[in-house]
Amino acid sequence: MSGVGRVRGVGRTLLVIAAFGLLAAPSLRAQADHGAQYSQSDIAAGYRVYSSQCVQCHGGLGDGISGVDLRRGVFRRAASDEDLGRVITNGVPGAGMPPFKLEAAELTGVVAFIRAGFDQTASVRVGDPARGRALYDGKGDCATCHRVRGRGALTAPDLSGIGLVRTVAALQRSLLNPTTAMVPANRPLRIVTKRGETLDGRRLNEDSYTVQLLDTRGRLRSLAKSDIRTLTYATASPMPSYASRLTPDEIADLVGYLASLREP
Repeated sequence: MSGVGRVRGVGRTLLVIAAFGLLAAPSLRAQADHGAQYSQSDIAAGYRVYSSQCVQCHGGLGDGISGVDLRRGVFRRAASDEDLGRVITNGVPGAGMPPFKLEAAELTGVVAFIRAGFDQTASVRVGDPARGRALYDGKGDCATCHRVRGRGALTAPDLSGIGLVRTVAALQRSLLNPTTAMVPANRPLRIVTKRGETLDGRRLNEDSYTVQLLDTRGRLRSLAKSDIRTLTYATASPMPSYASRLTPDEIADLVGYLASLREP
C-alpha cells in the first residue's frame, strides 16, 4: 500500500488504530448530511488493507482484541466515521497508537470494509440516528410490528439490541430486501392442529415436545407437538421492503438508528 511502507511498524500501528475505531478525517471523502456512501470497490480496497495490516491482531472476524469488535462496530473511542478518522490521524497518546496517515482511498476503504461488517458484497450508507428514530416512530411505522426498549408490538423480533447482532450492511439489506436478509430463527410459521385450528406467527422456542409461538394477534401460544398436524415455515419475509417507501437518505438514517440500538 503506497505511502505505508515508509512507516516502520505500520502493520502494528493500523491494528492498534482499528482497535479504537477508524476513520473520517480531512483525508477522508467528505460526508454528506445523511452519511457517506461506500461502494463495493471501496469495501474491497479496505479488505486488502485489513488483510495485510490488521488481521494478525484483530483476527478474521475483527474481534481479536478485548472490548473491540470491528465487524459489529464495537469501538472504544468512536461512534461516527469522523471520530474514527480523528483517531487515526491524531493517534491516542498513552494508548500505544501514534498519529498515522493513509492515502485517502486507503482510509476510505478501511472504514468502508468495517462499516460493511466485513461483507464485500455490500455497499453501505449510515445516516443520522436521531432522524432515523423519527422515521422509525413515524413514516416507517416500524413499531407496528417491532419493539424497542419495551415500546411497540411483539409480532416481529425485538430490536432493542439489533445493533449488536447485525452489521450495518445486514440492516440496510433487511430494509431494502427483507427476504434475503431474514435469518432462519425469524421465519414466520404456520401451524395446523389436529383439531383443525390454524395459527400463524413467530416461533419463540421449540424443544422435543412443544412449540411456543407468538401469533399474529400478539398472543403467546404453547402447543404440544403431539397435537400438531402440520408445521411449515415461510420462505418469504412478511416485512415490506422500504426501497420505494423511503428515500435513500431516509434509508441511511434508519440504518443509523438501528445500528445505534445496543441494549443486550
